[in-house]
Amino acid sequence: MKKNEQILALSAGIAVVLLLSACVARPPQVENYDATWPEEVPLAEHANGAIYQSGRDVALFENAVARRVGDTVTINLMESTAAQKSSSTQTNKSSSIDLPGPTLFGSSVSGLETSIANNRKFDGSGGSKLSNQLEGFITVTVAQRLSNGNLLVRGQKWMGINQGREFVRIQGVIRPIDILPDNSIPSYKVADANIAYGAQGALADANRPGLLSRFFNSIWNPL
Repeated sequence: MKKNEQILALSAGIAVVLLLSACVARPPQVENYDATWPEEVPLAEHANGAIYQSGRDVALFENAVARRVGDTVTINLMESTAAQKSSSTQTNKSSSIDLPGPTLFGSSVSGLETSIANNRKFDGSGGSKLSNQLEGFITVTVAQRLSNGNLLVRGQKWMGINQGREFVRIQGVIRPIDILPDNSIPSYKVADANIAYGAQGALADANRPGLLSRFFNSIWNPL
């Protein structure tokens, strides 16, 4: 009885650990790519006719690049990746055993000799190749300024072509020091980048397999 109680207690402890681990999950990723507007800064009261007006000053020795929430920055999409992998395995093993006939009264008995032979061979190979390329420009807005000075940028571009709409979305973290003087930055300098390219409309639907095709190609197909 005591052993059963220990097993039950151990099972209950494992169940509690699994429940607690299930509660700790990664926060859902933001799917809103709308432009972020700058915060409204209240203007200080000033006397009419003054030459200097608070909130309307322009720095003479400062690059006009993104640094505040709501500022825009152009991302130069320069994505090009290629990967290739191949493998090959060959094995071969053979063995043979000869068993002579038994010996009776000092002489071997003929006709009872036997032999065992075994031969195994395996030949397998596989290969995989992947490549993609995405080029273009997209201007996004600064959604958040982090405590270390880095900028969280997010934005999207929609293009209506014939009977469909194509979009490019990007989200990531950039360093202000990497922004070029023309207020642009290459996409390979965007940290934790989430880049998506897709389409909607009649052409995109025509390139998508039907419901039955997706079912028979899914893991739920019992065949």
